[in-house]
Amino acid sequence: MIKVLVVDDEPMVCAHLRTILGSAEDIDVVDQAHDGAAAVESVVRHRPDVVLMDLRMPGVDGLTAIERIHRMPSPPTVVALTTFDADQYVIRALRAGASGFLVKSTPPEDLIGLVRVAADGHMVLSPAAAKRLVAASSDEQAARDKALALVNDLTERESEVLTCLGEGLSNANIAAKLHLSEATVKGYVSRLLVKLECANRTQAGLLAYDAGLVTR
Repeated sequence: MIKVLVVDDEPMVCAHLRTILGSAEDIDVVDQAHDGAAAVESVVRHRPDVVLMDLRMPGVDGLTAIERIHRMPSPPTVVALTTFDADQYVIRALRAGASGFLVKSTPPEDLIGLVRVAADGHMVLSPAAAKRLVAASSDEQAARDKALALVNDLTERESEVLTCLGEGLSNANIAAKLHLSEATVKGYVSRLLVKLECANRTQAGLLAYDAGLVTR
């Protein structure tokens, strides 16, 4: 079972998401929280696999909660919930450790599949959405400078794998594109995350954009 925690300051939103996800046989919504502090406590208590985290909440907001959860040992996958396609707050959430974002208007039939994708450790962020996010963050010179410095130390193959991550490709797709085994790709991705100081594939993908490895 995929254990999910739903966090939103609107009880009706939580109830809506809980109803949708609860209809899947392999998903168990173990709890819901209405602010960031309660979300952190619930993660400690229930150890969910996936947290759907609203970003704008009174008190402790979603961004602060993501940062606190990310510092935990073996933290769950956190997916930011937002009303908007892309903005600076979402970018900050991704850099803080979120593994992607979903707009609250995501169709119910898509939501269940996307939660499964997140539980498998993949980014929940379409290439088109990633491009919009990068465009929104185009003024972050410090992020670009850091990305370029990190990428300069990569081998040619590592740069190719990082570019694929920026394109939103899965390990299987990367393996097919670069004519490698999935096990080899998995090894490259693991080493890249350490080498690039990234918490997950989403952060690595954004870094690929910051460094100019992926065109808009």
